[in-house]
Amino acid sequence: MTAPSTVRVTRERVPLSPLLRLLILTQLAFNIGFFAVLPFLAEHLGGAVGMAGWMVGFVLGLRTFSQQGLFVVGGALADRYGVRPVVLAGCALRIAGFGWLGYAGSAPAVVGAVLLIGFAAALFSPAVESEVARQAVAWEESGGGSRTRVLALFTVAGQAGAFVGPLLGALLLSVDFRAVCLAGAGVFVLVLAGHAWLLPQHIPGRARVQVRGGIGLLLRNRRFLGLCCAYGAYLLAYNQLYLALPAEVERAAGSQAPLAWLFALSSLLVVTAQLPVTRWVGERLTLKRSMAAGLALIATGFGVLAVAAPSGATGVTGLLPAAGFVVLLTLGQMLVAPAARAWVPDLAQEGRLGLYMGALSSVSGVIVLIGSAGTGTLLDSGLPAAVPWIVLAVVPAGAVLLLPRRG
Repeated sequence: MTAPSTVRVTRERVPLSPLLRLLILTQLAFNIGFFAVLPFLAEHLGGAVGMAGWMVGFVLGLRTFSQQGLFVVGGALADRYGVRPVVLAGCALRIAGFGWLGYAGSAPAVVGAVLLIGFAAALFSPAVESEVARQAVAWEESGGGSRTRVLALFTVAGQAGAFVGPLLGALLLSVDFRAVCLAGAGVFVLVLAGHAWLLPQHIPGRARVQVRGGIGLLLRNRRFLGLCCAYGAYLLAYNQLYLALPAEVERAAGSQAPLAWLFALSSLLVVTAQLPVTRWVGERLTLKRSMAAGLALIATGFGVLAVAAPSGATGVTGLLPAAGFVVLLTLGQMLVAPAARAWVPDLAQEGRLGLYMGALSSVSGVIVLIGSAGTGTLLDSGLPAAVPWIVLAVVPAGAVLLLPRRG
């Protein structure tokens, strides 16, 4: 009698497509150019330009609104005309916007440059994000694994760019803010040239649709709108890295020099921990529970600053609560961002994923515009030090109630 043979069944790993790799590298390049400039914008507006605190908050919110708020336009255009022309147009506008900002010396000029910078991203980001989501679903259906892993990799690439960008900006800031802006523009010149060469004219499986006809169904999709509002609360909290956190670092350290290191800490956490966290969470939590846990962590981060604020500590001790806030905010981001993007394809109308991905950011852009102006006023109000952080903690905590009932 012969012994039975042992057959080992292995599942062949499905590699990422060349298009997915290009889009993930695109996110890396986008964020290097963007984050070389953005972390230092608030200080430039308040110092060199001489804006009041509420105006700085409004301009930062306007930048987010012109970007996130108009994503729905870029997404609809990507559905209609394809990814390539929308991405290339957005890169060209971002180059012009950074160049303008470098030479803008008055409030109207700054506002114009900021609007152009934001609208540029409103073109290329939803086009890239919707195609990544669509390709992630296709990869999942081909047996490659959960779509959240692709979207987590996309997040890691973005945070790697967010890690390198502020370091580049801090280095160039020793020259002046104009040098920072021109360096950011230079990065997008390289991105534009690379995508003009590598991005396909037509992506297989992506059917073009008419711009009209999708908004009505979207506005009646209550589950999707609930997801948008919860994501908007997260984005408002994340925006405090550029508004409330710089003010806290200035108070504790006497300058904003440690800010680049806190941004680096956030990005390093995402780069090293995002994929393991996504894998662990994907085996244990639904998309809804992942987002709820992330929002709770973010609220806790604001709570840390609220508890520490009355002490008025300075120096290294004063910076520890800010570092704790950055860590908790980043952990919350790791749970919220991939889950929200992975959820959208299940809620979107067929053929209009760009529109829905854009709307996810547009609704949140409106929330950030209103909330950032309110935050700037709150920080300048002279209220007890803990009050602004308590108010900010309530936002993500309350957003848990807005998540769709079914996962």
